[in-house]
Amino acid sequence: MSLTDTATATIPTPKPDSKTASAPVLDAASAMMRRRSRVRIYELILWGAALAAYFVLPTKMLILTEIAILGLFALSLDLILGFAGIVSLGHAVFFGVGAYVAGLVALHYVAEPVTGLIAAGIVSGLLGLVTTFLILRGSDLTRLMTTLGIALMMGEAANQMAWLTGGADGLSGFLLGPILGLFEFDLFGKVGYLYCLIVLFVLTMLARRLAFSPFGLSLKAIKGNPVRADMIATPSRRRIVIVYTISAIYAGMAGALLTQTTSFVSPDVLAFHRSADVLLVLVIGGTGYLYGGIFGAVIFTLIKDALSVATPQYWMFWIGLLLVVLVLVGRDRLADWVGIIPARLRQMTGAGRKEGERL
Repeated sequence: MSLTDTATATIPTPKPDSKTASAPVLDAASAMMRRRSRVRIYELILWGAALAAYFVLPTKMLILTEIAILGLFALSLDLILGFAGIVSLGHAVFFGVGAYVAGLVALHYVAEPVTGLIAAGIVSGLLGLVTTFLILRGSDLTRLMTTLGIALMMGEAANQMAWLTGGADGLSGFLLGPILGLFEFDLFGKVGYLYCLIVLFVLTMLARRLAFSPFGLSLKAIKGNPVRADMIATPSRRRIVIVYTISAIYAGMAGALLTQTTSFVSPDVLAFHRSADVLLVLVIGGTGYLYGGIFGAVIFTLIKDALSVATPQYWMFWIGLLLVVLVLVGRDRLADWVGIIPARLRQMTGAGRKEGERL
């Protein structure tokens, strides 16, 4: 053996570093996350239109405020339904608890709205955290019945505890101070709409950051196959507890906004139709991309307002018909049908342009 061969044999072969080997994978994952988190054009259009509505539709502040509140409520449900796959028929329990907390804080403690909003979110979040041990058990049907039962119990408790909630007559007689001590609620609802819109925007951006993070991707994995997610060391139970608590906070803040913009709260905020309406909103707008609840809230509220004026006795029939069509036909197929008209117009325009070029 030569001296060169001996030297080569004695020099250990360097082993590939695991960090160096995984660097391309991490870079690719980081690039994918950045692409997914880019602001879409429809987001800019949505928020621009919401702000422009303040100036263009000064007489529609009440319905715009209702849309903002319902959009936030739908966003809270989308966090657990669209990302974690948790179906709930009693999500109104957090909405109602937040509404009552905001009213009680304004009545007995602090009239400043932001303080009541934060208190409503904290109490609703604690309730969500406590009830997660029921959500983690059983299948989807069990969760449906469990959440519905909790909502029914809370509704009856609000009705019976008249010394605290006002009972069937509701809670009233409280006045709200200026927002942050600077902006007072006006009679036309302009300040209330801007207040709700700002809260909706801030919470949507926070939810957006959460959805496009590794935490959000792990929720998608849990929704797709929880058993496989556990096999790759994803703490699915812990993730579900966290997102369910966050969802409860969002729903409680939506309820607080309703109380603060109407200066009234009753057991109706805990009624079953609240949970049914927000589910319908997500069916209309779609789940799993955050803005489905907001778009659904816009469509649902405008359709409900128009139909209740045109057919006051039968407007629910048309809402139900829309739900049936969406379920039977499918949103994608409806989008294809609607897209036929623009496609035909483009074809006709292109054909006419080519004919003109020939002449």
